[in-house]
Amino acid sequence: MTSTSSKPIVPKNLVLPFVLVTSCFALWGFANDLTNPMVKAFSKILQVSNFQGALVQFAFYGGYFVMAFPAALFIKRFNYKSGILVGLILYAIGGLLFIPASQMLMFWPFLLAYFILTCGLSFLETTSNPYILSMGPEETGTRRLNFAQAFNPVGSLMGMFVAQQVVLARINPASAGERAKMTAEQLQQVTASDLEIIRTPYIAIAGVILVMFILILITSMPKKQDQDHSLRVKSTLQRLFSNRKYYEGVIAQFFYVGAQIMCWTFIIHYGTMELGMTEAEAQGYNIVAMIIFASSRFITTYLMKYFRSGQLLMIFAIGGMALVLGTIFIQGMPGLYCLVGVSACMSLMFPTIYGIALRGLGADAKFGAAGLIMAIVGGSIMPPLQGAIIDLGTIFSYPAVRVSFVLPLISFIVITIYGRRTEKIHLRNV
Repeated sequence: MTSTSSKPIVPKNLVLPFVLVTSCFALWGFANDLTNPMVKAFSKILQVSNFQGALVQFAFYGGYFVMAFPAALFIKRFNYKSGILVGLILYAIGGLLFIPASQMLMFWPFLLAYFILTCGLSFLETTSNPYILSMGPEETGTRRLNFAQAFNPVGSLMGMFVAQQVVLARINPASAGERAKMTAEQLQQVTASDLEIIRTPYIAIAGVILVMFILILITSMPKKQDQDHSLRVKSTLQRLFSNRKYYEGVIAQFFYVGAQIMCWTFIIHYGTMELGMTEAEAQGYNIVAMIIFASSRFITTYLMKYFRSGQLLMIFAIGGMALVLGTIFIQGMPGLYCLVGVSACMSLMFPTIYGIALRGLGADAKFGAAGLIMAIVGGSIMPPLQGAIIDLGTIFSYPAVRVSFVLPLISFIVITIYGRRTEKIHLRNV
């Protein structure tokens, strides 16, 4: 155990820029967790399989992967503020595209809208995370990022609440089987009504995003870290790929985001398929999980004053492994409680892995940030795999929905190894 620093997390002269950028963390948290329950909603409304429904996550997190490196090039050539503004505009455009998508009554226009929206989120995350790290001494960077990231689940909670009360509770309760028995005209009317319900929160958040765009546009933001606009892509990538702490962090981040999205997306499936809950009732447990996640993140930010980041990462990853094993092997409500409890262990992982991987990179941090945001593609690849397992129904007479959580289990094993290597090899005193 060691105290990291007695210095303030945020210098007084940077409080306003810090607040504005931190607000962006809540805004992409809203989009992330408004979208997770949509996997189940689209599966029912458009009568697609769990695997196909999980393509929402493929499109959503695929946008992160595709746009992260272009975003890094952009902010390297210009500055962090410009990167945030571009991200906000793309976010708003993606939200507004839900209007024509809902009118077409097809699945692929929504996937396109999600993809464009998350191209904006990729810009925001690629920019905001290293920007926050730069707003003060390097030794308090990981704590500062954990503190800013603590407001991400605040937005996530709002997204979950809207998903539950504005979307899931209002869409037609008819099951996929009941919809299959409707006449073509009845089905079209029900589908159109449900898709209009889905689009409403995305249109509303687009308006909020435009207001945030104006606020940041007219505010003076720190620029001292943006003075070097030269790209030098090849030499930068060579340095990054030769840095084990960094590229192992990218791998750990891939598995962490995959685990996070799987645990939150398939809480609804666990509740409905294992316990007979409605989608709205199961989403209530998702909200509880996010409250735990948010509370734990503030707690772990405080603990980082006294414990090394690699040490905490390893301990919490082991806790995540134990709780996922409970989800797999314990029936009924206790298994669901274990799944909800995983969020307490996940709370510090993203910003901690991020801070460890970027520490000491200097001017390479902007491109390094892109690699860590590209790792969010884990949230695109792994949920469809879990959805495919769930579609099997049973595996050796065991409920497939429970067996499917072996994927988050593997993810936490990888994160435990990274925490251990950070503690023993990479950053002994971090």
